[in-house]
Order: sequence, then structure tokens, then C-alpha cells
Amino acid sequence: MTDWLPTLKTATPQEGYDLAVKMARVAVKMTQPDADVRDKLRPIYAEDANALISSSQVVATHFATVAAANDYWKAPGDDD
Repeated sequence: MTDWLPTLKTATPQEGYDLAVKMARVAVKMTQPDADVRDKLRPIYAEDANALISSSQVVATHFATVAAANDYWKAPGDDD
């Protein structure tokens, strides 16, 4: 899996969030490349609130990175 992430730049915050989710999903696939193992584990973590919260935290961290890379989608001249 090469060149799947050519840039962190996105046009909108929604695209940035979608990229953050993709980054989290790719990280799981790279950590556990065996699809059968991932499929076997899915029912276990799908009903584990702590695992789901952890997944959300990973996405939030990735989104913070993407947002920073996009200067928080400020328009040129924005002072906010």
C-alpha cells in the first residue's frame, strides 16, 4: 500500500474529516493486514463501548492533524 496519502490538504472540513476516518482505517489495515483476522475481531469490538470510544479518539487526533495542515480552513485574510 503505497502513495495512498498524497496530501493532507482538503477543500473543506468535511473532506478533512473523511480523510481522518480513512487514515484511521488504513492504519488498522496496515497494523493487521489479514482481512480474515479483522473480520473475526469486528464483532468483539463492535459491541465494546471503550473500543468504539478509542476509535473515535484516533479519528479526532487525525482530524486535528488534517485541520492544522489546512490552517483550519481559514480564508485568506481571516483573522479569527
